[in-house]
Amino acid sequence: MGGHPWFYFVEYQEDISKALEELQEREFKAGRYNPVIRFLEFPIDLNAPSPGCQHDSIGDAIGDADADGTRSILDMEEIGNEPASGVVVALPTERLIELYSTHQPSRDMVEENMSFFYDIERGQGIYIVIYHNNLPSEIFFAGYSYD
Repeated sequence: MGGHPWFYFVEYQEDISKALEELQEREFKAGRYNPVIRFLEFPIDLNAPSPGCQHDSIGDAIGDADADGTRSILDMEEIGNEPASGVVVALPTERLIELYSTHQPSRDMVEENMSFFYDIERGQGIYIVIYHNNLPSEIFFAGYSYD
């Protein structure tokens, strides 16, 4: 089976690692991860199914998901500088300009062109800072599951 894409928009904050941790906690508490929901539908919004967490910890959920992974942001372990398994990295500025003709893309630009998914390997993720009126407004996280 191939990897499954996942993506989320969250409110901007300077500390990208903290934003990642808060998103993971939100999705864990909502129960939006495999094996609670085998296949999530993205984008996730306030109307997304939320059966509640059914594990004692994110680590337990990852263990229960086995080789499939959680098919969600929970599989990511850290923000890093180089792509690697379980690592989220910034989409390079050169790629942002190639895709959006700017290093400060808007949400609409990203939603309309997600061809960066071709650059992401299974079990890895990227993030993009989203701009509105020339100010950072959101962080976009995207990646592929392990399976």
